[in-house]
Amino acid sequence: MLDGGASAIDVREREEWDAGHLTGSVWIPLGELAERLHELPDGPLVIVCRTGARSGYAADALTAIGRPAANLAGGLWAWSQAGLPLDAPGSRVL
Repeated sequence: MLDGGASAIDVREREEWDAGHLTGSVWIPLGELAERLHELPDGPLVIVCRTGARSGYAADALTAIGRPAANLAGGLWAWSQAGLPLDAPGSRVL
């Protein structure tokens, strides 16, 4: 969970997730999101990908069905460039 009570949902692929992700985030690849909506936590969501493109699409789709969702602007690339922490053995953004 992020500051402010939002849950981070990472929509990247497995190898991207394994390389580094936000601590406590939920991993649901974009291609599986529609089938796995029941796994999303209650409350506001921050959708995450590498650069913000895939997560923007996912956030828009979730908002359209009534879920409070926002895109992490710049994605994990911008997050890591700002020196913010990632959780994973490699701790890098692919």
